[in-house]
Amino acid sequence: VQLVESGGGLVQAGGSLRLSCAASGSTFGIVIMGWYRQAPGSQRELVASITSRGGVTNYADSVKGRFTISRDSARKTMYLQMNSLKPEDTGVYYCSARKTWGGPSTWGQGTQVTVSS
Repeated sequence: VQLVESGGGLVQAGGSLRLSCAASGSTFGIVIMGWYRQAPGSQRELVASITSRGGVTNYADSVKGRFTISRDSARKTMYLQMNSLKPEDTGVYYCSARKTWGGPSTWGQGTQVTVSS
């Protein structure tokens, strides 16, 4: 499977962005997809995830109530709607997909999100 993110950019604090992750190739069997972010000098952290079966979502505490993860199975695309953005949301956002629980992840190339104060 190949993953391509888009939608990043520069936004002022309080603004919104919507990230997209388009999947292609062997997408059959993906059990979970997620958004991760990495700020300079920090480790990559989970932002939100969504299961393929049932669409069960999970969010980091820092984004609950502000971010919404969703997917369009027909378009093989996952989204991250980010509202009320804060400077601490700045980082490179990566899309990931796994075909087995606990197995290796496939990653996209990342998209930069910068929130100015």
